[in-house]
Amino acid sequence: MKTIDNIPTSKIQRATKLVSTGAKVGVNYLKYYGDKIVKTPEEAKERLNKNNASDIYDGLKQLKGSALKVAQMLSMEKSILPQAYVEKFSLAQFSVPPLSPPLVIKTFKKYFGKHPDELFDTFNATSVNAASIGQVHIATKNGKKLAVKIQYPGVAESIASDLAMVKPVAMSMFNIKGKDSDKYFKEVEYKLVEETNYILEVQQSKEISKACAHINNLKFPEYYEDLSSERIITMDYMHGEHLSEFAAHNTDTEKAHKLGQALWDFYMYQIHNLKKVHADPHPGNFLISEKGELIALDFGCMKSIPQEFYTPYFELARPENINNNAYFVEKLHELEILRDDDSEAEKTFFTSMFHEMLSLFTQPFHQETFDFSDATFFGKIAELGERYSKSTDLKKMNGNRGSKHFIYINRTFFGLYNLMFDLKAENIKINNYLRLS
Repeated sequence: MKTIDNIPTSKIQRATKLVSTGAKVGVNYLKYYGDKIVKTPEEAKERLNKNNASDIYDGLKQLKGSALKVAQMLSMEKSILPQAYVEKFSLAQFSVPPLSPPLVIKTFKKYFGKHPDELFDTFNATSVNAASIGQVHIATKNGKKLAVKIQYPGVAESIASDLAMVKPVAMSMFNIKGKDSDKYFKEVEYKLVEETNYILEVQQSKEISKACAHINNLKFPEYYEDLSSERIITMDYMHGEHLSEFAAHNTDTEKAHKLGQALWDFYMYQIHNLKKVHADPHPGNFLISEKGELIALDFGCMKSIPQEFYTPYFELARPENINNNAYFVEKLHELEILRDDDSEAEKTFFTSMFHEMLSLFTQPFHQETFDFSDATFFGKIAELGERYSKSTDLKKMNGNRGSKHFIYINRTFFGLYNLMFDLKAENIKINNYLRLS
């Protein structure tokens, strides 16, 4: 893969890159208007989506950082974005052009004050994995193989300006209006700032590893604080296959069940016992070992769950509460889904919409075991998301609703459900985490 010798770091450089990307999107729309004359509307729209997704991703991968991270987050929202965007943006999980070896050495010296050869017995300046915020290199020390994650230059400093440039697109995509919409963007900015603090990530990684060490078939790398800094993390190199790659060829249903149960228990234990959760559940953050164990990586994005959100959120996972209209409406207000300034039409629409969504999405919690390999269940979720994404009634209403905590908690559950489906995990014991308490 072609490497990158420099990354735009100033506001002007990054804004210029986005403007040039916007110009390409403009050209794509001109092509689209021409295509509508000679092609069917569906064919014209599909070509527009593919061209736009490709050009936007190509621009973001040069910028890296928070702009690319947002694309990665959106790729997990499979029911919101057209498939062309999902396919392209999901590349941000694994396939991003890495920094060139000379830039790696320069960056390492800037962040650590030393050449990597002064810290490690060996250090490979060619990356083995590049993502949105940093890339990974292999090193050795005292006979141990290590993974060294180095943050891209300028990422932490450009978060606020990057999000300011992305904000108008996101507001249009999710139909967000109103003066208090900033709470959502501040939540994303706050979490992205946390993700660039590698000292915090090492601390969180060690805490979660210790707290969840007793969960069966789950493994974590060891982290080395003396070989880490604010922008560099050194950990054990873990041998394994990315979860999605494993799932693509696995035919062992017993192994799929074992891994699925470990993954589900890991998340339920964090959410219900720790009230803090690994909120970045994409396939690139999980490996499958040769022994068939689940290896969890990358604890930069941890979401704390306040009790005032946790209680009503999980009360609405119970069918008796969903079907008690007065109680249901009360909880929607507590979760800021219904607003005091809503019109009667908005109250009726959003109460009905969330009743339908929660009745479907919470089905795994309504039974002792659940089959996450059930394509029908996931097909219904996709159909529901597609239907509401095209709803003309919804587009007329203010999409600015719901607690800010929904952003990362919903992201966690969408990601977790997709991973469970990828594994084709059957007969998962939903409340098995209670045995682990």
